[in-house]
Amino acid sequence: MELKKVEGIKFIDGGVCAAKGFKANGIQCGLAHAGASVTKKKNDIALILADNMCTAAAVYTTNKVKGAPIQVTKEHLQNGMAKAVIVNSVNANTCNSDGVAKAEKMCSLVAEELGIDEKDVIVASTGVIGQILPIEPIEKGMKSLCDGLTYDGNSRAVEAIMTTDTMPKEVAVEFEIDGKICTMGGMLKGSGMIHPNMATTLTFITSDVNISPELLQRALSDVVKITLNRVSVDGDTSTNDMVCVMASGTCGNKIIDCEDDNFEKFRNALYAVMMNLARMMARDGEGATKLIECACVGASSEKTAETVAKSVITSSLFKAAMFGEDANWGRILCAVGYADANFDISKVDVNIGSEKGIIAVCRDGAGVEFSEEKAKEILQEEEIQIYISLNEGDCSAVAWGCDLTYDYVKINGDYRS
Repeated sequence: MELKKVEGIKFIDGGVCAAKGFKANGIQCGLAHAGASVTKKKNDIALILADNMCTAAAVYTTNKVKGAPIQVTKEHLQNGMAKAVIVNSVNANTCNSDGVAKAEKMCSLVAEELGIDEKDVIVASTGVIGQILPIEPIEKGMKSLCDGLTYDGNSRAVEAIMTTDTMPKEVAVEFEIDGKICTMGGMLKGSGMIHPNMATTLTFITSDVNISPELLQRALSDVVKITLNRVSVDGDTSTNDMVCVMASGTCGNKIIDCEDDNFEKFRNALYAVMMNLARMMARDGEGATKLIECACVGASSEKTAETVAKSVITSSLFKAAMFGEDANWGRILCAVGYADANFDISKVDVNIGSEKGIIAVCRDGAGVEFSEEKAKEILQEEEIQIYISLNEGDCSAVAWGCDLTYDYVKINGDYRS
């Protein structure tokens, strides 16, 4: 899918290896589900390593059930520093009595092989919840994983974090700070169990910008709210959600330690990476055939606009209508109406659009005549836009989702097999 442009940002290749001084690798160590054929086995463990110690920041799931890796990573990032990321797919290492010990062991295996401190390792897992994580395949594969680290290993790493994802999700950008060309790249996994409530994914971002841990955390916390927190596939908030950023400082800019113009440039680059990763995740929702973008404008507050936009993209009835390419605008207005926000429904306007055009379907809270044939043509596109105007203010927000298809049930009906 096409990347969405952001002013001052140039898109480049390389994912998490785009930033100077970052290596990555991914291998198949043997964590594949029992019974999976050899041809279906893919890379299942990934490693990212920085040449230098990095400032680091992370945001985690708000689910009360949290994966063991989150507990370990929180402990390791208390000093705001990190040098490596180890992450596996297939098994979430969640709700297991030995989970923390296994997550700590993953860090120590990396540390021993690379000669670094285990507390400088971020650890993450994704996959089936409640199954014991076998550490032996990881231990056996660690030397190969570390030996295979390269400055262009991003594609191997992103394959290793995929579960039901049907496509790799990577974005990298260039931007300028203090006359220096700076770089940032990220990779994301996420297709199901996706709902706005922190980060809704595993996402790993690297940059060569020189920025303090405090400002890095502030930038990440700000940008998560307007990108990954505005995505929903199915209304389920995962137990292992994590977004982490490592910044090495090797591009040579003066350290960003206050909220000045350079901080805004960094945050803008982070937005470009995370917004496009969020769009990729919504488009690759389990069984999805369409990316749906809902923009709510004319709100009295950004919170109201966000609440309305989220309400629409999480409506199962609306999502099903989009799959059927049915311009049933009443389902949109219904979702707007039960949004937990205060506004006058009699002022609401709704338009539906895509590359094939835009049509008005609702004005002042009531339906208007429109061509069903034109609406069908619009909804046959892969990317659909829903425009909602509350006509009560100047605030706006955008949220992203996908259609609800037969395949979503098929995928989740036998997820463990």
